[in-house]
This record gives sequence, C-alpha cells and structure tokens, in this order.
Amino acid sequence: MRAVVWNGTRDVRTEEVPDPRVEDPGDVILKVESSGLCGSDLHLYEVLGPFMRQGDILGHEPLGVIEEVGPDVTSLVPGQRVVVPFQISCGHCVTCRSGLQTQCENTRDDEQGTGAPIYGYSSLYGSVPGAQAEYLRVPRAEANVIPVPSHGPADRYVFLSDVLPTAWQAVRYADVPEGGSVAVLGLGPIGDMCCRVAHHLGAGRVFGVDPVPERRLRASARGVEVFDSSDGIDDLIERIRERTRGQGPDAVIDAVGLEADGHGPARFAQRLTSFLPKGAAATLMENVGVDRLSALRTAIELVRRGGTISIIGVYGGTADPLPMLTLFDKQIQLRMGQANVRRWAPDILPLLDDTDVLGVDDFATHHMSLDEAPDAYAMFQKKRNGAVKVLFRP
Repeated sequence: MRAVVWNGTRDVRTEEVPDPRVEDPGDVILKVESSGLCGSDLHLYEVLGPFMRQGDILGHEPLGVIEEVGPDVTSLVPGQRVVVPFQISCGHCVTCRSGLQTQCENTRDDEQGTGAPIYGYSSLYGSVPGAQAEYLRVPRAEANVIPVPSHGPADRYVFLSDVLPTAWQAVRYADVPEGGSVAVLGLGPIGDMCCRVAHHLGAGRVFGVDPVPERRLRASARGVEVFDSSDGIDDLIERIRERTRGQGPDAVIDAVGLEADGHGPARFAQRLTSFLPKGAAATLMENVGVDRLSALRTAIELVRRGGTISIIGVYGGTADPLPMLTLFDKQIQLRMGQANVRRWAPDILPLLDDTDVLGVDDFATHHMSLDEAPDAYAMFQKKRNGAVKVLFRP
C-alpha cells in the first residue's frame, strides 16, 4: 500500500509499504477514506524527530470503511464506516470508564512514562503505524472505533478523530462562564475550532490571536474578535483588557504549544536537536527546557485573576521554567492534556448533521493525495497558500 513515512527532519515521503494485517483477535483493518494532517504532525516533522525511526508511518486522524475484522470482533462488520480516535485505549479500566482514555491503564507505556499509544506518533507513544495510508490496522477495535453514518461527506465526520474532541475538551477545560469571555492563542485548525465550539457552548466574547492574516480573516468571518500577535505582546494584552473591563478574559486557551513564535535558548535547543545524534538529541529533549513558552507566558499574563488557562497545544520538554509566582499569585486554574476522544464523541456527534453548526463541511482548506504529502507538510509548516487544515484522500 501507499503510505506517508518519516525519513528525517523535514523529510517525509510517500512510499510503498507492506499492507497491515490482523495480528490480534480484536483487530480490524480499515480502508482509509480520509486522513488529516495535524499540527501535532509538524512537531514530528521538526522538533520531535529524535523520537522517530526512519520508515515510521505518520498520521492519526482517519475515517474509513472496515475491510476485515478479527475473530473476536462481533459488533463491527466489513463495509461499516467508522472514525478512529487518535489514541488506543481498552475501554473498560478505571481511567477509561471515567472518561480519561488517554490515561488507559492497560495500554499506556509505564516504562516510557507516557499515556495511551497514538497512531503514527513516535516512540514516545508506542511507534504505532499511522493513518496517512491506504489501510490501517486498528487494535482493540470494539473499544475504540466510532461508527458514523454511511451517507454524508467524509469531511463531516473525519474531524471526530481529533480536531473536534480536542477543541471541545479545550473549551470545556477552559470553563468559560455563560456569556463570559475567552481568548484563543493560535488560529490553526485546533484554535479555529476552539473558537467555534466556544461560541456554540455559550461564550459571549471570543478573542482569537494569530500572526497569519488569512487565519485571522477566517476566524473573524465567524464572529471572532481577532488580534495580530506580531504587533507585540504588551500591546495585545492591553487591547484585549480594554475589551474586558480592564481585567482580561475569563479564560485563555493555548492552542499553540512548543513551537510558538519566539527566540532565545529554547529555540536554539530545538534547532540543536536537528543536528545531534538521535540518542543525544532525545536526552536533550527529555532533560532540558526546549519548549518555546511565549504563548503560555502570554496566556498567564493575559487571563484575569482567578481565571482559567486551558492548554491544548502540545509541549515536549520536561525541564521548562514557568512563572510559578504569577500562577500562584493570580490564583490561575490550569488544565491540560491530550483529548479523550471517546469521552466527548457523544456530545459532538449529534451536531454533525445537515445544520452543520460548527462548519465542518468546509473546514478543510486543502484536499490532497498521499503522493502530495511532502508538499503538504512543507506548505502547512510554512503557513503558505492559506493552509489551515489539509486532508489526504488515499
């Protein structure tokens, strides 16, 4: 089959690889109909390369049709259309039953110290073959896949694999009061959808912050009050405070993560990992502060006293310095983590009808073939051609 594979820093290729097969009785094989390119994939493209292996298949946002089922699978049948959440959980342990599938007790990697495995997401999360491919092996399928209607465009449901539940969790964790205010830092696919979800769930004012004009224009068309972060952080904070009675918003969502705009030692450390041998680079990532924290620091400064910060952008360093005095003094509530897809899917699925309240039908900006993957990654990383969300059509 054809698949998008990692070959090195900023080097992805579309190659022929062996077809997946049923390996365990609970597996299904999915014929992929649509698969997203996620902002998190860009971290593998660049910063998290030390945890990748040459030939790793990328991608974790699939929708498709079941091609084959293992002997223990009784509730799923070939020909059924499903979405596959990006993490692999058991569905019955204490954490899964409490809605924390990312912390699954039966699939998490205790030796590595990380949560549930993620398709196509490095040795940190199990080195599981990913979904930017023609076919995908889905382990523990009955506990993981989400059946969706066989009719309707793929774009209506594929975002249930990651974008929708990730944004939904970010807004729920932000705990925006009814009619209250929230600022979203970063208007890529997750930040854009966070703005839409926040409006849907009752936020009175939604502020969106991004340096890319096309992304600000896209968000403003849906009622978001947008700001250019390249104008300077102090000016940005002052202008948003002016619109919130001088206090700052009730909540801030950091949808940027470890590759925020900015310079200094963290950016140098990130670049350094590209040139070091894999072992040394991984050690640097695990023991030195390598995240660019400009977005998170902005969130801490911007949010009102007693407000909430919800972090949904991915961070990768383990020794990053944080302004703990400010966090404590402002009595800031802080919530974060990978999205628990199964936890939020029942809330979201009813919204994916013809009314399209979240605008999923035209959310993707680009549809590309697997063979165009190298161009897609480069375009998305450099924010060219209005790229916000790319979907691959195998």
